[in-house]
Amino acid sequence: MLLKDILLLATVASLVEVTSAWSPTNGYAPATVNCDKSINLTRAASGLSESESSWLQKKDASTRDALLTFLTRSTKNFSDTSILEALFKNSSDVPRVGIAASGGGYRAMFGSAGMVAAMDNRTEGANEHGLGGLLQGTTYLSALSGGSWFASTIIFNNWTSVQEIVDQMSDTDNSIWNTVQSPFTPGGTNSTITTERYTNITSAVNDKYDAGFPVSLADVWGLAFAYSFFPTLPQGGVGYTWSTLQEIEQFTSAEMPFLIELTKVQKANGDLVDLNSPTVEINPFEIGSWDPSINSFSEVKYLGTNVTNGIPIVEGKCVEGFDNVDFFFGTSSNLIEYIDASNVTSYKFLVNELATLFLGNQSKSTTRDMSLYSPNPFKGTNFYDKSNGTVSEFVTDEELLMIDGGSDGQTIPFTPLMRKERNVDVVFALDYSSDGSDSYPNGVSVVNSYERQFLDIGKNEAFPYVPGVDAFVELGLNKRPVFFGCNSTNLTDLAYIPPLVVYLPNAEYTYASNVSTFQQSFDITERKELIQNAFEAATMGNMTKDPEFLSCVGCAVMRRKQEQQDLTWPEECEKCFTKYCWDGSLTKTTSTSVSNITSTISNNATYSNTTQISNTTAVATTNRSSSISSVDRSTSTTSSSNSSTAVSSKNFGTNLNINRTFLLFTFMNMFFNMI
Repeated sequence: MLLKDILLLATVASLVEVTSAWSPTNGYAPATVNCDKSINLTRAASGLSESESSWLQKKDASTRDALLTFLTRSTKNFSDTSILEALFKNSSDVPRVGIAASGGGYRAMFGSAGMVAAMDNRTEGANEHGLGGLLQGTTYLSALSGGSWFASTIIFNNWTSVQEIVDQMSDTDNSIWNTVQSPFTPGGTNSTITTERYTNITSAVNDKYDAGFPVSLADVWGLAFAYSFFPTLPQGGVGYTWSTLQEIEQFTSAEMPFLIELTKVQKANGDLVDLNSPTVEINPFEIGSWDPSINSFSEVKYLGTNVTNGIPIVEGKCVEGFDNVDFFFGTSSNLIEYIDASNVTSYKFLVNELATLFLGNQSKSTTRDMSLYSPNPFKGTNFYDKSNGTVSEFVTDEELLMIDGGSDGQTIPFTPLMRKERNVDVVFALDYSSDGSDSYPNGVSVVNSYERQFLDIGKNEAFPYVPGVDAFVELGLNKRPVFFGCNSTNLTDLAYIPPLVVYLPNAEYTYASNVSTFQQSFDITERKELIQNAFEAATMGNMTKDPEFLSCVGCAVMRRKQEQQDLTWPEECEKCFTKYCWDGSLTKTTSTSVSNITSTISNNATYSNTTQISNTTAVATTNRSSSISSVDRSTSTTSSSNSSTAVSSKNFGTNLNINRTFLLFTFMNMFFNMI
């Protein structure tokens, strides 16, 4: 991987060009606007929206050419390439590709960046030593938590590339992903800079509150991180709205993939979020859930409008500006909820201090750490599953309580890409979780997504068979690329034939990349090393471990369409699947009938660093994993007021004590580095 190590700071300002979809207040506060008097903002989750379907027509035409180029390169040494002619005869037969970027804090952000860079033909060296062009042939990009930081950065900086970000990477204020200082102490030892930053953040949160919307520490969280993602925008894009995406040229022309970020809904009674909890997706046009307890979508542009069954309470009046980009990725990545849910006194003290500092007495102790989506966009809808004879609380509550998208143990955002409605053929799963004893992945996220389909909430989902966590680790599947669901004939007992999954886990190739989810500061060397290592992990060490890996990825992309059309399967693909497909083994000596293929991938190898980001020396990284676990918070809460009811103005936190603020955030930074 050859990422040019030069500073092109002049290019940074051009990465974002603000369009007319900026918040109507030009700030963090939403505002009331005129809308069609007959508008209905919600629909049943009974298929894709008209907007998404229309966009897909453009994207399918775009990915056709990109995938043909990629697959031509990946199959150039095949004895028979007639399969390409059959697949690309018409656009309906072209494979549809999805990428799922997992959670895991900055580790996941930089890791996802490196893996996606390996798939991007804009990355120097990706065509020669990587999977260059696969990204250009990708239709969907799903993300949550740390993965959403990565996705939001490249998407909302006008589809910039990781190459461009690395080219301009520095420790200056206008450099994307300048993480030399924690977002909690952006001034380092300069308390004035830190206090100025949080004065601006508090002012923004105060504006939202004064506009009639409840606020929480999740607002603070998103705004704090945004400064390093959108450094050339005022206050980190304080007024940047998600629906802006509908007007970005690279999206309207279908140059970029369709972004979907995930979050989870917390019950108002404080019950633990688990696999039975609804998953909410946020896409360029809508916010909603396929899960039966909601089963509805609402227009994301008008999120914040007080509605009943999708109809605004005030005729012809809607809200715009609630769909803030910083708020959305802050929702998907909110780690404060994990901290506040613990039983550790010092952790709760920290959250109490933060709430006092930023929110005064205007937040409830039971919701201060969650993202508050109020008014509830699904209030009064009638699309939920009524088979159990009860009314879903998620359509009666005045507000939705949202938390980290991976809080149910599904840290890879498979759900939206597995939907039958989207017709995805292959999903590249980038796993940067730290569930293993060594803070590397152990496969549990994949297992959780597999198991969810057998619960009532997942009855309309399908996921290919996978081994349990113990077998996952014993077989070494968490240390190397592996394919799941290679043969659809073995998946007929599922609700439908799901996409094939190409699992790409975080693993040490050139750098110890198992850094803590809670590490909040990285120098340039660490950033580049994490990105470099991820490039290697996605390419089997720049193809040095397996020169045929590119061909095998091409086979994975073609597989579902090949099966559907009963096309001749190249013998080279058969050999690839022997190497990379999970064969149903539960131990190294026994197997089940899931597949008749035997895996021959070795567990140990040395990797030559054929190409590199820079010549800097790797910095040793301490291996740390989080020991925080969620606990049951059974204290009930009443719903906050919605935007139709004015909230009395109170300028909480606007007179920040400089010393107290600096000391608090210095402590917070130390705290994250200890856990």
